[in-house]
Amino acid sequence: MSINIYEENRILTASPLELVRILHNAAVRSVEDAREHLRAGDIAARSRAINKTQMIVMELAASLDRTQAVELSDRLLALYDYILTRLVEANSRQQDAPLAEVSRLMGTLQEGWSECAITEEAQPVLAGR
Repeated sequence: MSINIYEENRILTASPLELVRILHNAAVRSVEDAREHLRAGDIAARSRAINKTQMIVMELAASLDRTQAVELSDRLLALYDYILTRLVEANSRQQDAPLAEVSRLMGTLQEGWSECAITEEAQPVLAGR
């Protein structure tokens, strides 16, 4: 997987919140890629896309700081574990339904993290009032 210089610089200079958003965006894209490859009957490409999604979700789970917001961290960890289980099912059974569910869940998380970013960006503006 290659990334261009712009993407590399974006990642290297990103805040922790932005890194989480980047990972969620990548997970949503890769699960949608898996769905497309499943429809096309490209087993190898589907498996690669699912594996990529699994690696991203595992990274998101590993990045949780379980000493902060313990209840939220525990719930996210359980959700990431459920997502990983559904990805395994999708890969082994070659079914779209688990991928569709993962896509919806990751999309919801993506929206939530985007809202967090908007709130974080508004903090300096609100503090100045």
